Amino acid sequence: MAAKRTKKSKAKRRFGAVRQYRSGAWTASYLDPTGVRRRSPETFETETDAEVWLSQVEADLTRGAWRDPDAGAVNFEEYARTWVAERGLGALTYELYQRLLRLHILPTFEDMDLDEITPPRVRAWRAERLTATGATTVAKSYRLLSAIMGTAEDDELIRRNPCRIRGAGKEVAAEREIATVSQVDALAEAIGIRWRLMVYLGAYGPMRPEEQAGLRREDVDVDAMTIRVRMAAPELNTGKRAEGPTKSGAGKRIIVLPEFLREDLRRHVEWYAEKGPGGLLFVGEKGAPFRRTTFGRKWRKARVKVGMPASFRFYDLRHTGHTLATRSGATLKDTMVRAGQSSEKAALIYQHSDHERQKEVAGGLDGMVRAAREKAAEQARQGSSGAQVVRGS
Repeated sequence: MAAKRTKKSKAKRRFGAVRQYRSGAWTASYLDPTGVRRRSPETFETETDAEVWLSQVEADLTRGAWRDPDAGAVNFEEYARTWVAERGLGALTYELYQRLLRLHILPTFEDMDLDEITPPRVRAWRAERLTATGATTVAKSYRLLSAIMGTAEDDELIRRNPCRIRGAGKEVAAEREIATVSQVDALAEAIGIRWRLMVYLGAYGPMRPEEQAGLRREDVDVDAMTIRVRMAAPELNTGKRAEGPTKSGAGKRIIVLPEFLREDLRRHVEWYAEKGPGGLLFVGEKGAPFRRTTFGRKWRKARVKVGMPASFRFYDLRHTGHTLATRSGATLKDTMVRAGQSSEKAALIYQHSDHERQKEVAGGLDGMVRAAREKAAEQARQGSSGAQVVRGS
């Protein structure tokens, strides 16, 4: 039979209370800071075990680490959806988070309370996802789950974020491909005259597709060879354009274009842009805002015609522009300003890239492209001349 409590042990106890059930098991209880009596979530085999548990609770209270045991009893799905709604996210990011929740996170955690999501369960979930989908998607999903649970920790709903897998949220992107000047020209030619400026702005802007979709006639100054980026208009999965702010504050900028694009810019504004200052710069053949799917088909056909690999995306033109601008003498800060990128770390190291410096970068890019075109033309002429000599011999 289990030993009964003694008067001596009662006298020593200064915090909480323990009692024994008729079954012989022990329970413990204490008053929390609000005066509510809290009982141990489970019974103990001995009085000593119950006393040890009380001592741990008392220690937590003393050092301010005590947490309401009912705090984590919050449904994860409800908390996660509220978390997303309160972030003030851009349209594309909101759509991405909702998709990650629906397809990759909620199927496992939707019925759990926050405090039921433990490190072992997170590890098991990630391992299962890695066998079911791509590593990049798993990394995005893990980052989202970790951010949600990190906020729950800040809200004192859980003791500690259960997402503790080192490097699990890091994406390992494949090396982006770079097009040559001749390949950019060939892609612009193959995609057609209505869309060639989009290729050139993607490479030599370098502008994001959603930034180009938001451009208006009033944003273009042909005389000064500048384009003002004020907004972005990403296309959602519904097919609708969600006009709004650029990806970051640095996205709002004035881009100085290289001189060799003057004729393409002038011709496009005159021939294809919607009428009126607020008219869209890029519209489809029927006068409506261009669709991602329609333009995607044109891009793929042009890529095949030029002989570019299927892995070369329209977005990779930006990487081409970064590389060419750097080769023409631009600093990291210059390319950041030009591409509308922001980085706190870079901002501490690099000082300033003003409008005059951007003109110099555009000038260097202009000279580089012209030289590459002239070299390609000279090689073509030499090849043609050599072929004539062979035929005549």
